[in-house]
Amino acid sequence: MHNYSLSGRSKNKTAIFHIFAQNVYYITMKTISTCVHDMIKHQPFLDDALARNIINFSSLAADLQPQVEKEMRKPVKQGSIIMALRRYHPKRSKFSSNNFRKLGDMIVRSGITEYTYLNSKDTIAKKARLLESVKDQTGIYLNYSSNYQESNFLVSTSLQPAIEKIFKEEKLVSVSGELASITITLPEKNTKTVGLYFYIFKLLAYEGIPVYEVISTSNYFTLFLEKEYVNQAFLLMNEIKGS
Repeated sequence: MHNYSLSGRSKNKTAIFHIFAQNVYYITMKTISTCVHDMIKHQPFLDDALARNIINFSSLAADLQPQVEKEMRKPVKQGSIIMALRRYHPKRSKFSSNNFRKLGDMIVRSGITEYTYLNSKDTIAKKARLLESVKDQTGIYLNYSSNYQESNFLVSTSLQPAIEKIFKEEKLVSVSGELASITITLPEKNTKTVGLYFYIFKLLAYEGIPVYEVISTSNYFTLFLEKEYVNQAFLLMNEIKGS
């Protein structure tokens, strides 16, 4: 009986050890998976490529390994990262390339300057003065937006003297000239279209085209770019409309 009791205890200890080891392994893998999944979620291009099944897991694991090890603060095997990648299930985008064909006319405008001023107690009154000064002019561009701290003006270069005179007592944060814009007519029900803006910005990023400013209304979407990029962006938007 004595030997049997010891044998039973030994078996119990062995079983407990195996359960403990399995739990430690599961917790470790779960932590690595969480780390890897968070990295992917913050890289839309990578997430999209995984959703399309066009990425080699071994190569991606090797690329992610240094960052994963930094996050985990310990060595991590590539096999563990590959396992985490296999467990990742990216959400399929509901966006269809057919939505690009529904984009409407495009208007290109050059000769735009951007001014940004700090807000003051006189900012609103000076905005009104600026609008009053241009009310009878045709063929000019004037758009402004503001938040609690700054006011931003995108204007035709011909309006530079007027805006600089009216706001000469205000604190100028920045001024950028030689800008151009592309205004695109959006399809109907564009607010219900998932991923429309994401795919436009993704394609621009793929082509290395930096976007200086963006303005969107219910039916129009305007990109502001440095003039050296406007032709390339216009050709790209034409291409995706015909895709």
